[in-house]
Amino acid sequence: MSAELDQLCINTLRFLSVDMVQKADSGHPGLPLGAAPMAYVLWTRWLRHHPLNPGWVDRDRFVLSAGHGSALLYSLLHMTGYDLSLDDLKQFRQWGSKTPGHPERGHTPGVETTTGPLGQGMANAVGMAIGEAQLAARYNRPGHALIHHHTYAIVSDGDLMEGVASEAASLAGHLQLGKLVCLYDDNLVTLSAGTDMAFSEDRARRFQAYGWQTLHVADGNDIEAIDAALRAAHEDVARPSLVLVRTHLGYGSPEQDSFKAHGSPLGVEDVRRTKQALGWPTEPDFLVPERARAHFREALVRGGDLETAYEQRLQAYAEAFPAEYGELRQRLDGQLPPQWNADIPVFPADEKGMASREASGKVINAIAPRLPALTGGSADLDPSTKTALKDQGDFNPPATPGEDLQGSDAAGWSAQGRNLHFGVREHAMGAIVNGLAAHGGFIPFGATFLIFSDYMRPPIRLAALMGLHVVHVFTHDSIALGEDGPTHQPVEQLANLRALPHLITLRPGDANETAVAWQVALETRDAPVALILSRQSLPTLDRQHYASAEGLRQGAYILSDAAAGAPELILIASGSEVSLMLAAAQRLQAQGIAVRCVSMPSWELFEALPQAERERVLPPAVTARLAIELGVSQGWERYVGAHGDMLGIEHFGASAPAAVLLREYGFTVEHVCSRALAVLDR
Repeated sequence: MSAELDQLCINTLRFLSVDMVQKADSGHPGLPLGAAPMAYVLWTRWLRHHPLNPGWVDRDRFVLSAGHGSALLYSLLHMTGYDLSLDDLKQFRQWGSKTPGHPERGHTPGVETTTGPLGQGMANAVGMAIGEAQLAARYNRPGHALIHHHTYAIVSDGDLMEGVASEAASLAGHLQLGKLVCLYDDNLVTLSAGTDMAFSEDRARRFQAYGWQTLHVADGNDIEAIDAALRAAHEDVARPSLVLVRTHLGYGSPEQDSFKAHGSPLGVEDVRRTKQALGWPTEPDFLVPERARAHFREALVRGGDLETAYEQRLQAYAEAFPAEYGELRQRLDGQLPPQWNADIPVFPADEKGMASREASGKVINAIAPRLPALTGGSADLDPSTKTALKDQGDFNPPATPGEDLQGSDAAGWSAQGRNLHFGVREHAMGAIVNGLAAHGGFIPFGATFLIFSDYMRPPIRLAALMGLHVVHVFTHDSIALGEDGPTHQPVEQLANLRALPHLITLRPGDANETAVAWQVALETRDAPVALILSRQSLPTLDRQHYASAEGLRQGAYILSDAAAGAPELILIASGSEVSLMLAAAQRLQAQGIAVRCVSMPSWELFEALPQAERERVLPPAVTARLAIELGVSQGWERYVGAHGDMLGIEHFGASAPAAVLLREYGFTVEHVCSRALAVLDR
């Protein structure tokens, strides 16, 4: 390979990117100009991928965490032969194009995860590396290395400033994820200034303290030094690697090393001057020299050979280990195994009942032995969220000499373990489970208290945007957690989650609704699901007297109805307030009032019903309605209407026993009846 051809290919990437941004009059030319050499080396010398099959199972994963540099990724995808044409590049950032402003998973072939919010992609990459390690440990056998790939990311100064990247990097070092390699575009410039204004720490020493190998490339245009660093990264199998590549933002342009090159088109004149400075023809735009195209398209042959060899290994594995192969195939195809839900308990009626978090723990531990894809953990809260998978092992590195394992069961630690210990890192947890889902082969879950969903809202939003099959388990769902006080008592969080498009939020009202909620969560393949669970015990309803908990599947269902004729009043509740609603209804019915009780665990599932079914549950003619929920009333107006009312919490809570709080804030049978009668009098 000649240096001249290398430079031709690098400049092809640079100027396809620059021309995209200039034609759109929008975008970020600075990163592609500076980072093109490292991307070129990675994609042509190291990355194992097949452009004709972007979903090939044992491909290396590549994440452009610095998603604002999307033009560089699109140039790489086009040049190596993915289904992304030159015309697609010319429609950069335009309506309906395959080249949106930031990379979007499922929208552009070859994009592994949606990036742009800085730090998220790097944390996704940690999740992908965990996925590779766990699958390899579970399924690889001597002589049959079926799962063996790396995860790469290009990260920026901004990525490393974001807290989520620090959380994820800390965990990645602890987990010894040796197949994770991050190329750091160390250009010393951010959107508004040089990094010396706000970011002067020694990044290499920080990552060394996390347990990473750190490697330096002094000149970002030195492709042989970049190649050597990647080789060293591969050789260290016990540590993730950060390759610090000193680059120049907007390399070759009049705005080189200035923040002005970060997020604005260079302008017609400066594009011309940049091309001249780097020896590139000023005309035509979107120039692709045939020699460069031919070199990049060698990825098609290499990728085809790699996949063919993999298919041969797969066939040999299937013959040698048919049971393991069948299980792995099912996981990678995203299929639930037969009888996966056969052991889910049916909970008997019980006035005392149990917390829905307790029921959840029983349900997932009944499911886990039959569903090996189910993998996850909590942000240091397993004893409280009840999400530990019993007898499924812990994903953690083996003990190292001198390591203090007091309080840990070191014998149970292995890469096969399905219990992930995220530590007190909610933000990273959310992004890492997204990476697991994007990797494939997993139904991942992460658990914490509902109040701390605020810490992880960005990855929840991105999971919804990508349609990832992720389960978020949020316990301690209301002020009824009691003495911990308003800092820990969620009030607005339910409304926040319901505001997210494409997120399904489920707040079950008893143990059997919780069992159905888990089944819905695991059956839902194209959207994340949030399970909202109680700390306090909830009565387990007598389903001989009330409607089946299977009604949860439609989002809202008639739990009990007026004895005869049409109802005069409809009470609606979710979660822990369902039993309160039923108690109040009994008292109102004793007064001769015809009451319908509706359990509404999921607005999203209810809205997906045909209008006629929604109106069967909530007839428009019955305008006397009262909703009851321990959260802000925002959004409930769509269900109670102009003549209805909502008993909620429009303020923060307080520190006191749960029973006292519920009484003081009006969540009593007496107060519900009073509010219901007031609605009837309107």
